[in-house]
Amino acid sequence: MNTYQFFRIVFLSFSLLLSQTVFAQSVKQEKMEQLSFLIGEWIGTSASYKNGEVSREIPAFERISYDLDKHILVLELHSESLQLHTIIYYDEKDSSYYYFPFSKRGVRKIPAEFKDGKLIVWSSESQRYIFSSPGKNKFREHGERLVNGKWVKYFEDNFTNVK
Repeated sequence: MNTYQFFRIVFLSFSLLLSQTVFAQSVKQEKMEQLSFLIGEWIGTSASYKNGEVSREIPAFERISYDLDKHILVLELHSESLQLHTIIYYDEKDSSYYYFPFSKRGVRKIPAEFKDGKLIVWSSESQRYIFSSPGKNKFREHGERLVNGKWVKYFEDNFTNVK
């Protein structure tokens, strides 16, 4: 093998490796782009429900942005009852989203899926959080618990984008 052939093989191998890396990044970024409806600075209310009725309603603020070249989504929630810093990312190996809520109590790794334009976070088999956009510059998150085979809402946050 002469020097020209050696460098040609090295160049082709490097090009192939680089193209696979770029493609892998674009798949992850494409999956994260599906969550772009969450991006913004949000002001709204957080309501708790008991027996289908609002039992408490408080003001809330949430800042959501991409970080690390759109490889993760960072959510910062502030209300008088909860301060939460959350990271969402897409894992190509599992073909799944993961939701990492950090609070004063610690952190958890929770599986999530993007379905019908909504991000559904499966806290457990009987509890989930659903992120959706009910309209332009609007964002909603609500939590549901499975009670006697029926999903029952126990909180709902409604936000308007101020940016």
